[in-house]
Parts: sequence; C-alpha cells; structure tokens
Amino acid sequence: MNQSEIPEPLINPVNNEAVDKNVFVIFAHGKEILAKIRKISESMGAEVYSVDENSDLRRDQIHEVNSRLQDVQNVLQNTQATLQAELNQISQSLSAWMVLIAKEKAVYGTLNLFSYDRARRTLIAEGWCPTNDLPLIRSTLQDVTNRAGLSVPSIINEIRTNKTPPTYLKTNKFTEGFQTIVNAYGTATYQEVNPALPVIVTFPFLFAVMFGDFGHAVIMLAAALAMIYWERSLKKVTFELFAMAFYGRYIALVMAVFSLFTGLIYNDAFSKSMTLFPSAWEFKKPEGGYKEGTTIVEGTLNEHGYRYPFGLDSAWHGTDNDLLFSNSYKMKMSILLGWAHMTYSLIFSYINARHFRKPIDIWGNFVPGMIFFQSIFGYLVVCIIYKWTVDWEAAGLPAPGLLNMLIYMFLQPGTLAGGERLYAGQEYVQVGLLLLAFVQVPILLFLKPFYLRWEHNRARAKGYRGIGETSRVSALDDDDEGQGLINGGGRGASIDDGEGVAMISQNIDDEHEEFEFGEVMIHQVIHTIEFCLNCVSHTASYLRLWALSLAHQQLSVVLWSMTIGLALPMTGIFGVFGIVVGFYLWFFLTIAILVCMEGTSAMLHSLRLAWVESFSKFAEFAGWPFVPFSFAALLEESEELKEYLG
Repeated sequence: MNQSEIPEPLINPVNNEAVDKNVFVIFAHGKEILAKIRKISESMGAEVYSVDENSDLRRDQIHEVNSRLQDVQNVLQNTQATLQAELNQISQSLSAWMVLIAKEKAVYGTLNLFSYDRARRTLIAEGWCPTNDLPLIRSTLQDVTNRAGLSVPSIINEIRTNKTPPTYLKTNKFTEGFQTIVNAYGTATYQEVNPALPVIVTFPFLFAVMFGDFGHAVIMLAAALAMIYWERSLKKVTFELFAMAFYGRYIALVMAVFSLFTGLIYNDAFSKSMTLFPSAWEFKKPEGGYKEGTTIVEGTLNEHGYRYPFGLDSAWHGTDNDLLFSNSYKMKMSILLGWAHMTYSLIFSYINARHFRKPIDIWGNFVPGMIFFQSIFGYLVVCIIYKWTVDWEAAGLPAPGLLNMLIYMFLQPGTLAGGERLYAGQEYVQVGLLLLAFVQVPILLFLKPFYLRWEHNRARAKGYRGIGETSRVSALDDDDEGQGLINGGGRGASIDDGEGVAMISQNIDDEHEEFEFGEVMIHQVIHTIEFCLNCVSHTASYLRLWALSLAHQQLSVVLWSMTIGLALPMTGIFGVFGIVVGFYLWFFLTIAILVCMEGTSAMLHSLRLAWVESFSKFAEFAGWPFVPFSFAALLEESEELKEYLG
C-alpha cells in the first residue's frame, strides 16, 4: 500500500462541505482479498478505481486526464486575461468615478437636510450665506431654473432668527497665512474686530526686531521669493516640514522685508557693521602719537554737529562698551514697542464695544483699563523718551535710572530713587498718577456688574421680556449649533432643484443666558485681577524682543569667530584650504542655526506676543467659522484621509 495526502480540502458536492482526502494505491493477490479491500474502502467512503494491467489503456487514460487539465488551465488563463483587461480599463476611470460618487453622496447628504412641503410639493432650506453673494445666488438659481425648464421659479425669502451668524472672513493668497495665525487663537465673534490686518504688520515687525540682521534677512528673502516664483511646481511637494514653510511663504516674505529694515537700523550684517555713512565719532590722535602698547578705548563726537543719519553708528561695533550701549537701547525700545502694541490692542476693545452698542463695556472696562495702563506704563514710556532728549552731560547731572524710578514709585511714593531727578515736580506727578491708577481698580470691579443688575431690574419692573427669554421665529432657532445647509457670515441661503424655496437668515437679536449677578461679579473680578497683573507681566514679556535680539547677534558673532574668523589670518596653501572649509562651515551653519532655528524661535515668540499680549486685550473670539458647501474642500479632505490611511 502507498498513500499521499491532498494538501487542499475538497468540496463535497452533496452538502458543500470541505473534506480532507488522501490518495492511496493497494496491490494485492487474489480476487477474494481484492473484494474485501474494495468493500472496506467503499464502507469508508472512498472512491475505488480498478487499475488495468494493460499499460496502453492506462497511458490513454493519463493522456485524457492531462488534456482535460490543459483545457481547464486554458480557460482559467483566458478568464484571468479578460479580468485583467477589464480591471485595467476600470482603473483608468476609477478616480473619476470616485470623485463623481463623492460629489453625488455629498449632494444627496445635503439635500437630506432640506424640508419637504407636501402641500406645495417644494423643498425648503434654511442656511447662512454672505450678504454680498445674494445677487449671485439669485442669478444662479434663476439660471438653473431656466436650463431645467421648470415652470415654478426658485424663491429666496429673508427670515428672522435670534441665532448669531457664523463668521465669514474672506482671504486671498497673501492674507490667508496671517488669517490662519488669528484663527489658531480662535474664531472671531460675528462682526467683531478681525486683527488679521494689523497682524500683517505687527507680527513680522516684532519678528524682525528679534531677527535683525541684514545678511540673514537677505537669505530669508531669497528663499521666500523662490517659493513664490516657483509656486505652482512646489505645491506638489508633500514633505511635511517644507509644506509648512511653503504655506507661510508670504509671511516669510514680509518678515524678511522687515528684517532688512531692522538689520539696517542695528547696522548688522552677519555680525559685521556696514559703513553706509561716515561715522559721527572721531578718534583724535594725541600730540606726539601713540606710545607702543597703547590701546584706543574711547572716541569723541565730532565738533561739526554731524550725526549718523540712519541706524546705529558703525563705530560702536567692536568697542568695549558696545553691549552696554546696544542693550540699553534695545531694552528701552522693547518697552516702547510693547506699550504701543498693547495700547492699540486696548483700543480695539473700544471699537468692539461701540459697534455692539455696549456703552457699559466702554465706561466699565475700556476707560478705567486705559487710564490704569497709561498712568503707569504710559508714564514710563514718556520718561524714556524725555530722558533721550536731554543732554545729561551738558547739564552736569547724572542720568537717572528709570527702573529704580518705577520701583520707588510703588514702594515709596513721593520719594526719588537715589535723589536722581528726571524733571521738576516729579514726585508729585508720580503720586498723582499712582492714585489715579488705584482709583480705576474699584471702577473695574464694580461699575459693570452693578450697572447690569440695575438695568435688568428696571427692565423687569417695566414688564419687558427677560434677557434670556427668546421666541422662536425660524427653524434655525432649534439648531444647537446654529448651522444650516450653507453657513457664512451675515445671512444664509440654500440651493434647491428649481421648485424649492431658499430661506435667508438675518441676525436681529443676540441670544443671551439668564442674568445672574453672582456669575457676572465673579467674571468681572477675574477680569480685573487678570488685567491689572497682565499690565505688568505683559509689559515685561516684551523684553524678549531685547533678549532674542541680543542672543541672535551674539550667536552670529560666535559663529563667525569660530569658523571663517579662524581661517582669515592663515596664509599660504593652508590659508586657502582653511578659508574654503571655514566658509562652507560658516555658510551652512548660518542657514541651519541662525536662519532656520533662530528664525523659528523668533517667529514663535512673535506669535506669543500676538496671541497673549495683544489678542487678550480685546478678543472675545466666541464665534464659529463659515464653512460653505464646497466640492473642492470635500475632495481635498478625502485625499488627505486617503494619504493618512496609507
């Protein structure tokens, strides 16, 4: 006997069950033994085949089986080729089919949001749309009605709702990046001041103050211009880090332009000064010349009244007191910029309150907050500017320290730090400003909450409907999210099949919660404490402009001195080799460390100044964004999902 297992299970045609089978061959002598073997095999469910001794017959049987196997293989190959051809033809149209199916699914999903009026056999939709797009919506619906040959035209009606509309902020290629910076902090409330426009100036300028180097700015400018010039081809690059930089190419362009300006102001290019104008300092040689070993440590201003016309004098570079002078200059400049940045941010809160017709926010928050801030830090800024305008050496007086002056203003009112006087009557002015600032604290605490309670009680006494009691006038009022079919800032509209009615929503009444005096009081206490403390901490936070500018300059000096600076004194063949190696080290490390890493650090610090120090002064940012129905956005999201899933 010889047997072998069949590796794949066979399907029983009776019950369609998979059965494991073996093939076996038995050789035996005698008919009785063969008969017993046959009966035993049949009782075990085996298929028994007799093997004829005639070799020709077996050869014919094998040939027949092989022919049948070959026919089956040919059929399988032809079927596989046909399937492959069909799949190849389908694959050419598969992408278009997927786009078509995605669009149809989105359209039907949107149509399911419509309401059906059985009596008039019309579709009714409510949603938001930009007010400026109403003529376009009407003309589009009319065009669709005409092309479809419908007898009933589409109608657009304006309805009333107490829902706050979404915020619609229109952008272009240039403003999109800056608007994204603002949106990362939050979505502005409907009709609230959008700080994206001032951010186009303040964000890159604060970056440039920290990144002020003309040479590094040229490198950044070249990279930004290259990304803008080859914009179409570079859009296809999928490397994540480059995609982020490419998205902010216009931000990098403006940052580089401002950095060119601050680099000229600092007179700094790759840690070296630029002698664009003659220096205002003269180093007068003493009579008889210098003795051997003498070092020049100071110069004198020329006697002709000439002043360096733009930026820092090139003579300051390399002097012993260079850091002392530039640090004092940049530190005071940081305070001035911080004061200006926060002052205009506070003014935005006035604009918001005036637009929303909330006079209590003007008199209860903006006015006392502005007086408090200007009484302390506005006074410090005036003192800085006044100190710059006085020639203390000609007056024969020591220049007073402004930091000690501010400390003594709080700790010992009415006294001067070290007896150093900045101007006549200084102690009386400081005491008056300090009292004026402290008076604003109870105004910030109590004026708004008690006014709101008085207003609420007066409205109740006259029988008016409560602030939180609103009436439903639109289906949108039942929607917790306030989102219709198509949503956007201002109003809403929808598109039907030519027989529907498109509803327009207009905000006429803001939705408020029931008035709770305790909650309002707690909120105002938190606001007052945060505002008073933040006036100090946020002003000090702008000193990062000075710190990062100093760090960037000193890193540039160290990198120059440790690379190409070591190779420049060399002579001969070693000098040539050293200059080549030193230049490549200096160039690539400059791009990697000073442009990329330091630039990213300065950008993040500038981002913090925009979000925390500026936006916190005025931004409510309690809105929700306008997200219109868009095939382009839908397909882009599906492509991103496919890439994410691999």
